[in-house]
Amino acid sequence: MSEVILSVKNLSVEYRVEEGIVKAVNDVSFDVKSGETLGLVGETGAGKTTIALSIMGLLPVPPAVVTQGEILFEGENILAANEKYLRTLRGNKISMIFQDPMSALNPSTYVGDQISEVIMLHNKVSKDKAREMAEECLEMVGIPKNRYAEYPHKFSGGMKQRVIIAIALACNPNLLIADEPTTALDVTIQAQILELMEQLKEKKGTSNILITHDLGVIAKMCDRVAVIYAGEIVEMGTLRQVFKNTAHPYTKGLFDALPGNSLSGKRLKPIKGSMPDPTSLPENCKFANRCFNKSDKCDQRIKLVDIGDGHLVRCVSPLCSEGVKSH
Repeated sequence: MSEVILSVKNLSVEYRVEEGIVKAVNDVSFDVKSGETLGLVGETGAGKTTIALSIMGLLPVPPAVVTQGEILFEGENILAANEKYLRTLRGNKISMIFQDPMSALNPSTYVGDQISEVIMLHNKVSKDKAREMAEECLEMVGIPKNRYAEYPHKFSGGMKQRVIIAIALACNPNLLIADEPTTALDVTIQAQILELMEQLKEKKGTSNILITHDLGVIAKMCDRVAVIYAGEIVEMGTLRQVFKNTAHPYTKGLFDALPGNSLSGKRLKPIKGSMPDPTSLPENCKFANRCFNKSDKCDQRIKLVDIGDGHLVRCVSPLCSEGVKSH
């Protein structure tokens, strides 16, 4: 059994704003094992990025408030840690690839110096040694080291994303969080970035949390999957369990709405309606009003239950006991 490197337990996060209390994450629990990739998948606004920022200790406080839970990294509770400890952790043992490479880099600083800064912050090395290590990082992600002294505006979107990955991996983190790492990139560059992440995982043995709305990316990259809806995990299991024995109606809806998922020529089946207002979430099943299989049993609080071999589902639908072997 692989060692658990990260354990999120009963995490709930609210954003307290003038419009009301936004319940962004609601009683979320999961583990990440050493060397594995966990995918967090769901619609925009489901709470995926809030979970990532909680792990990084980067929630904007205020308005964000953690109302309950623990986040244990190598046995230490990140939520109870002081800022000094978090600064030793971020970029060193835990790194994050942020969603927008266009805005994640400092436009007035050489890309190489931005990598060197991270290295010098966490390692007792000279400026010259830090530069040498930064050049190696650039080469590692496929950028010639002679581009060290260039500004971000001279790089394409895909190249900027490679620089972001180089920064994230500069200190060989134990856990890498990638938040929509292929957003706004063309298909060719997307494939290159994903291949690069997979190669680095194999070489470094890094654990990964991959946040995306793209089920194709999940299928290519992940060992396990957690499907997030309205701030809750509605289904979680191995890649095979979630893709081949889909149990939650929302997960099935995501597959049915995929272009090219069926060769029959049938029209796509979009999920009707939209996610509930996070300032007034229902106490019962949060997907009930959009569900094709709704019943009277849905008018209650639904727990996440194990339907076999660690396959967890938050539903009372017959799908949960039968699975949908169609993907």
